[in-house]
Amino acid sequence: MNVAIIGGGAAGFFSAITAKENHPEASVTIFEKSSKVLHKVRVSGGGRCNVTNGCETIDELCGAYPRGGRRLRKIFPFFNNKDTVQWFESRGVQLVLQADGCIFPRTQDSGSITSCLTREAKRLGVEVITDAGVKSITRAGNSLELTFINPERVPLSFDKVIITTGGSPKRSGLEWLERLGHKIEEPVPSLFTFNMPGEDIRKLMGIVIEEALVTLQGTKIRTGGPLLITHWGMSGPAILKLSSHGARIMSERGYDFKIQVNWVNETNNDKVTEVIDKIISDHPGKMLTTVRPYAIPVRLWDFLLGKCELPSDKKWVEVGSKGKNRLVNLLTNDEYSIKGKTTFREEFVTCGGVSLDDVNFKNMESKRCTGLYFAGEVLDIDAITGGYNLQNAWTTGYIAGLLK
Repeated sequence: MNVAIIGGGAAGFFSAITAKENHPEASVTIFEKSSKVLHKVRVSGGGRCNVTNGCETIDELCGAYPRGGRRLRKIFPFFNNKDTVQWFESRGVQLVLQADGCIFPRTQDSGSITSCLTREAKRLGVEVITDAGVKSITRAGNSLELTFINPERVPLSFDKVIITTGGSPKRSGLEWLERLGHKIEEPVPSLFTFNMPGEDIRKLMGIVIEEALVTLQGTKIRTGGPLLITHWGMSGPAILKLSSHGARIMSERGYDFKIQVNWVNETNNDKVTEVIDKIISDHPGKMLTTVRPYAIPVRLWDFLLGKCELPSDKKWVEVGSKGKNRLVNLLTNDEYSIKGKTTFREEFVTCGGVSLDDVNFKNMESKRCTGLYFAGEVLDIDAITGGYNLQNAWTTGYIAGLLK
């Protein structure tokens, strides 16, 4: 059996290794269009490689995927985050679990992961060919024929082909798969930060709120976590998660929309009012600037007071009911205008790709083309930050590599 893997990334190597382990008699070849393999793995996690996440249940794991979680639920029982940890550690890569649930190599160096994958592929006899971009796939009897972008490369035929080309930022990059009959979900960016050119809060750059809630106005999409104020707008896990869950809507709105920020991680306004009332009761003669609810950072608290039109030297007893209501509303429902996005480092992720309706999730085989399989981000699967996007590559790569 001759097997071709198109794409030398995480899913490509994992499917190739799995294929060779389960079919040792097979000839397995990885074709990578660029001059280097595993580039995205090298830069992931700021060069440290967030291999997977330490969440305890499959339900929790599936919840990290705005697109694809329901389908992944079918295959996570066969290979999930715990299997990933066991796979790498059994091959000599020690992993560590961080407090935030992210799992990294103990070396804090992505090279530990890329070296493991290339070493395993070489040990098993997987051939890796770089500078070999594939232009098209055609049926040739019972085989699939690959035609290459470089006209000097002769077409080659294979019994099985696994597509692991990763996400494409443009639909044109997926047309060769569309020609095989696959439906393509329009690719749009995911995991990006927010530009807020008209908002004064940018002057507070560097401030981090450890637990904020952010809502995409006009929707029920709300995410929580640390929020970072930057010189261009807002970033941090809460923002990145919102950009992931709201990727399609934000694209449709031309990245011109509003968000509502809950600075205190409390959705019950009555409870926030109780906190303010207690401050007024306990510290009536103190100035607003000296007693801050929820330990809000000083600069942010002063900024919010200004937005409420409450002088910082005003005493708490002088706030009054209207002032208190304005303050409670601002703490739980502050509004900002977003105009544009900024890519988050090099860890770009694409929402969209080959429609999941065209793939059999029992074995990752195409429903449109027998002998053709898919794995990784080329599919319409993407996740929030935290190692979940790589977990998708490991899981789908493993299932596709079984070649069942």
